[in-house]
Amino acid sequence: QVQLEESGGALVQAGGSLRLSCAASGLTGLTFSAYAMAWFRQPPGKEREFVAGIMRSDGAPYDADSVKGRFTISRDNAKNTVYLQMDSLNSEDTAVYYCAARAGFTVWDSASMYSYWGQGTQVTVSS
Repeated sequence: QVQLEESGGALVQAGGSLRLSCAASGLTGLTFSAYAMAWFRQPPGKEREFVAGIMRSDGAPYDADSVKGRFTISRDNAKNTVYLQMDSLNSEDTAVYYCAARAGFTVWDSASMYSYWGQGTQVTVSS
């Protein structure tokens, strides 16, 4: 059973930066590099939404329009870890951020396409 653990969430002022990490464990049969990884977030009172994803093979990133140019997703397959570098944060970025994984080549922006989820990490941006 794949387990994902996020870390790095915090209270930060608007304009600041944070880096989230998501470490995978319990990988059996497939290596971490066989999984497409993604970050989703759920703002207070709203639906969970796609933030960014990264393909398993060439590491090509895909970003939601709302974070394009501000957030960067990356992965280190040797460490079984995916990262989300968040810059120029604003109050609309306040949310619980979740890491998700799916065995497969493609990144999807639909939460239903991901089999494994972390517990989430809180990011709060104060204005």
